[in-house]
Amino acid sequence: MIDPRALRMFHEVCSAGSISGAARMLNIAQPSVSAAMAALEARLGAVLFERTRSGVVLTPAGEALRTRAQMLDHLLRDAEDDVAAARNGHAGPLRVGGTPGALVSLLPAAIARLDREFPQLTLTVLERPDRDLAGMLRGGDIELAFVTTAIEEPPADLAERTLSRDPFALIVGAAHPLPDAPISLRQTQSLRWVLPEAQGGFRRQLDALFLSAGVGIPRDVVRCDSLLTTKAIVRDGQRVTILPIRVAASELAAGNLRAIPIAEAAADRSVGVRWLRARGHSPLATRLLEWIERHP
Repeated sequence: MIDPRALRMFHEVCSAGSISGAARMLNIAQPSVSAAMAALEARLGAVLFERTRSGVVLTPAGEALRTRAQMLDHLLRDAEDDVAAARNGHAGPLRVGGTPGALVSLLPAAIARLDREFPQLTLTVLERPDRDLAGMLRGGDIELAFVTTAIEEPPADLAERTLSRDPFALIVGAAHPLPDAPISLRQTQSLRWVLPEAQGGFRRQLDALFLSAGVGIPRDVVRCDSLLTTKAIVRDGQRVTILPIRVAASELAAGNLRAIPIAEAAADRSVGVRWLRARGHSPLATRLLEWIERHP
């Protein structure tokens, strides 16, 4: 078994970029760090890094171990935070991430419910693109990732659960001349659009909608990955977009936007959560997911 102290020391070497830097961060002698790294390499039977004049350069084996070392560092940090929170009567801490649409669809009502249940709550929410979330889960930066689901099988080390489904609609400004009657995507080719740029699950679902309707992606398109900016462009002009109803709920309720049913959008958008299979859920994460599943 790997000595966890050596693994934490290796994490400091990675963070500092050098043996000497890690020794300074740990406030121990440099030879002690060098000896611990040599023993760790001997235990694993692999060279973890090459020494250069500018510091250390990780080998493929070192890169693989770095992810696990980071997970251990975050696990120990979380353990300290959990004990401190319990001692002070807090719920948490919990760090989650997600894509903008999935977070908007799932978290606001859940957090409002948790606020009523717990007098003090420690929760961090990070908005990130799809491409970053798997690495954040593996590195221990977040415990849960809220994403578009049911698009493809997740990587083998990640588990996925669909928590809610939300119908797509054509979203237009309040003063847009289109009537509220259902519309086919074939009828929208002459419209001016705002659509996402990032190649994530949401983008793939929208592309699939156009494909299933037998029409191409519109040519007059502003590509925008910010939900806030997308809704503002649509609200203040004549461009249109496609969003799940819940993502635009507040603007629809205020009368700033209108939702027009899409004839081809028979399938709803699925949103849910991914997590690292090897890591169990913390108490607050378990409670959060329980509430969302009861109130999809």
